[in-house]
Amino acid sequence: MRAFSSDGLEALLSAMAACDADPESPAWRDLARVVATAARADPSVTRLWPPRSTGGGPAATASRQELAQELHALASRDAATRHALTEWLRHHPRSTHTPPGPPPAATTNVISGDSVLHGPSVQARDVHGGIHFHPPSPAPRPGLPVPRQLPPVTARFIDREADRRALNALRAQRSAHAPQVLVVSGLAGVGKTTFAAHWLHEQAGSLPDGQLYADLGGQTPDGTNGPTSPAVVLEAFLVALGASSVPTGIAQRSVLWRSMTSGLRLAVLLDNAFTAAQVRPLLLGTPTGLTVVTSRSNLTGLRVDGACIHQLTGLPAESAVELLTIGGGTRVAREPAAAREVVRLCGRLPLAVALASAQLALRPHRSVSALADSLSRGQGAVDTLRVDGEAVMRTALDLSYDILPDESRALYRRMGLLPADRYDLSLLTALAGDGEDSRDAGHTADIAVNALVEANLLEETGPGTYRFHDLVQPHARRLGEELEDADRRERTLRRFVDWCLSTAALAESILTPSHRLPEHDLPAGTVPAPPLDGPEEALARLDTHRNGLMGAVRHSARAGWHSSCWRLTDLMWPLFLRLRPSEMWIEAHRLGLEAARRSGSRQGEGRMLTSGAIGLRNAGRYPEAANWYRQALELATADGDVRQQAQAVSGLGHVSLLDHRLDDARTHFEQALRLRESIGYRRGAALSRRRLGETALAGGDLATAAEQLRRAGTELDSLGETYEATRVLALLGHVLDRRGDRVGGVRRLREALARFRSGDARSEHWEARCLEWLGQAAESRGDHAESIRHYEAARDLFRRVSPEDAQRLDDRLRQP
Repeated sequence: MRAFSSDGLEALLSAMAACDADPESPAWRDLARVVATAARADPSVTRLWPPRSTGGGPAATASRQELAQELHALASRDAATRHALTEWLRHHPRSTHTPPGPPPAATTNVISGDSVLHGPSVQARDVHGGIHFHPPSPAPRPGLPVPRQLPPVTARFIDREADRRALNALRAQRSAHAPQVLVVSGLAGVGKTTFAAHWLHEQAGSLPDGQLYADLGGQTPDGTNGPTSPAVVLEAFLVALGASSVPTGIAQRSVLWRSMTSGLRLAVLLDNAFTAAQVRPLLLGTPTGLTVVTSRSNLTGLRVDGACIHQLTGLPAESAVELLTIGGGTRVAREPAAAREVVRLCGRLPLAVALASAQLALRPHRSVSALADSLSRGQGAVDTLRVDGEAVMRTALDLSYDILPDESRALYRRMGLLPADRYDLSLLTALAGDGEDSRDAGHTADIAVNALVEANLLEETGPGTYRFHDLVQPHARRLGEELEDADRRERTLRRFVDWCLSTAALAESILTPSHRLPEHDLPAGTVPAPPLDGPEEALARLDTHRNGLMGAVRHSARAGWHSSCWRLTDLMWPLFLRLRPSEMWIEAHRLGLEAARRSGSRQGEGRMLTSGAIGLRNAGRYPEAANWYRQALELATADGDVRQQAQAVSGLGHVSLLDHRLDDARTHFEQALRLRESIGYRRGAALSRRRLGETALAGGDLATAAEQLRRAGTELDSLGETYEATRVLALLGHVLDRRGDRVGGVRRLREALARFRSGDARSEHWEARCLEWLGQAAESRGDHAESIRHYEAARDLFRRVSPEDAQRLDDRLRQP
């Protein structure tokens, strides 16, 4: 590090000795800021500040030396400390007096190659090594004011340590020759102004020539909100810097602004900027200053001017709860779950959380649970949190909405109507281009979406996938309900449901083609879904949009779109099968069953009964599952549908197996096998053999289990049923391990595990089952460490898909 060789330490000691005579001097106050910066890298440095003694005695010298050595060491490994210390030495070079200590040698001045000498001149007899001359900072121009316009800091400022570090890193990377511009962007209420002001106050030591502030949101002459003219801001800045007269034109003002600020170490905070064009005339022309811009927009155009953009998001949950505690006091600690819910409903936005905290302070007898319940109703925190009767979050979001282009406002409203938490670009194209030629729709959607992302109202979560912030969605919904007429609302929701049908149908055709219901193709004109590149992408899309698909099922049930309701539930089969969201599975099939009956579709009714019964069975609701299977069997028998009869009988067998009634289970599975073989249903017959293998395994008949599973696996492989064949492979591996063929069993389990982790057979549930069985195999051969690793990995997966199984493994891991 060039600035801090051994002689750099001497320069630091000399400068500290010079300013130590006056602890109230600007140099000493600036050094306190250096110590604060260093403390972020190593908090222990604060124990050395202030030095234990000042003045010229030995105690003062020792105290200064210890502090200087600590700062010198930190500067060698921390860029922020190095920058702060270098700036301090530039502005407060060593004095001309010699610090206490032995006098230097009279014959030779030895200077190492990395040393930096501060001051206008060097007098020496012999000089060895490189010399770098740093001229003293220019004296302030007489009579010019030093503006201090930053908004005051607030006592309720919490956390933001990661954001501080990010801005420090950006500032440390600045060019020595170009002006530095930092943009802090984020949603309304995220705390951009407060954060920027706090951070700039911390930088004051390195920017001693002043701080200027302007609210670019401001107000127009008629009193309404609107962009402040750069000309107005320049006039105020020039006057603040002591200009005796200000030119009338904006170009002339910009020239004077750059001239007056040349070489100044000045901080400028441009708050609530609307556009990059509004900011450009206000940018400094000197690399010695710093401009920070806050905006609800990303101001991407300023990147052309070399700006760095930092996006501010909500507080971490723990910090948001801490902010809530300011007004809620001990109530927050007594109701931690309710406090976390309040914070979630506030989107972890500092403004919303602070308003919730104020409500608790105003009503000291109100529980945190009552506040959470209030925020969960209606428009939530957007309308509930008020100051002097004004819903401040709604007002802030209204302003962001008002400045959007027409196409973006329309898309925003229509998106708000949808019961979804993720939005695919193909869906947004259908919504934005309603009534347009398909060739123009994509272009319209692209423009509208980009404006929403730029305004921080929409967040891109993946390629072509977007989400609203938690507080933005209710605002968009309110505008959609208020400003879109009934016909438009219905068309928008119809297109959404159509898109869900197309998406689920496409995923079904890739993941479970044998499940497809004959003669139930989607009607012509249904909104198309984008193509899918194989099984993994198909499953990922179902997972990403699972809440939206379920929202479409619920809306179809409410709107009386009965065929769409049960058909969408049926098409979501691969989602239920692979991802196993139990409560969603059951709810969707209850709605689908009622819809199928209302639409008069007996085929749909049968499908809902058998598929829904599987969800009930997986949730451990065996009596109810058996009742659904019996209803399905009665329906299929009356209709002469042998395939559905076999499905219902097999389901009854599985309930019996899970209930440990093995004889009943075997009887049902054998009946289902006969029915399936009678109609040549090879896949179904193989699945029945798999169930017979599982029944034999449960009864300890491992030889029969292995035989049935081998036959099932061979048949499923020949049919190309990769997922079902892999499930059989895993079961066979477990059976072989239990029989004593540990090498063959573990080999098959590992092969199945690899298939379940990717490709056609992707399944977290079965991945977890394989890991558990591998853990059992390791335990049986005495490898305790490997068994623990497998059990822990299986438990972590089960926590997402089957909490009961996760708890079972937790109990197992606690056993000695």
